[in-house]
Order: sequence, then C-alpha cells, then structure tokens
Amino acid sequence: MKINVNGRDYKIAAKPWRTLLEVLRYELGFTGTKEGCGTGSCGSCTVLMDGKAVNACLVFIAEAKGKAITTIEGLSREGKLHPLQQAFIDEGAVQCGFCTPGVILTAKAFLDSNPQPSESQIREAIAGNLCRCTGYDKIVRAIMNAAQAADKGRV
Repeated sequence: MKINVNGRDYKIAAKPWRTLLEVLRYELGFTGTKEGCGTGSCGSCTVLMDGKAVNACLVFIAEAKGKAITTIEGLSREGKLHPLQQAFIDEGAVQCGFCTPGVILTAKAFLDSNPQPSESQIREAIAGNLCRCTGYDKIVRAIMNAAQAADKGRV
C-alpha cells in the first residue's frame, strides 16, 4: 500500500487495522505525532488528512490510502518554520512540547477555513487538544497572532 505523507509517497506493508499513528511514528519515523491517550480524547496525535485535522490514533492506515497526510514535520518549508510554528515560539506557547504538534495542526486546519477568528472561536477549535502546561492563553494568543499576520499579508 502507498500513502502520501508531507508530499512524499511511501510504500508500506502495514496490516489494514494498524493505525495511522503507529505507521507514522514507528514505521516512517514521524515522531512529532505523539501518542497520548490512544482514544481520540487528547489531540496529541492530530495530523492533517486532506487538510482536515484528524486523530491519527483513530484512523486505520487503510483509510489513509489516497489521502494527503501532513504531520508537524511537513509544515516547515525550505528550513523556514510555518508562521503558526513561529508564533508559538514568539508567544512562549511551547512548554513541555508534547501537545504542541497536535495543537498547531488543529490550528492550521481551523485557520485555513476561518482566517479571521475570534478568541472564543479559537478556544472552541482547540477544545479537543489537551495541554497541561500552558493554560491555553499563550496558545490562543499565538493562533490569534498568526491569523492577524496572515490577514496583514505577512505570511
């Protein structure tokens, strides 16, 4: 079976009941995709599948066939961080970092469909991503700043 991850095709021999999370981490080495709860409750394993945020722990690898998968490793381009990644650094929205890849990918999918969100919309959009370190204020501020930068053409 072939899957496309971060713009590159990979041929894998995974059983169809393996999860996308397992294949990304343990077969392809995309360790930015974290396993938290394994039940889709924490958001740590969030990746983009055809631009939509999904919990990779709940997606069977067979479901990923023919889809474009984006991990946190696929956001940067030519050595330059994605504006959301940079905003998280600038705002200090990264502490232990465990939840960060999932939150950033959730935020990317959200901002792609809602480029000028309110604070309450951002909080609702990331409600499925648990963070025990930041208290969410810095995360929300980083997402808001990335959206404002994009609105002003700086992205």
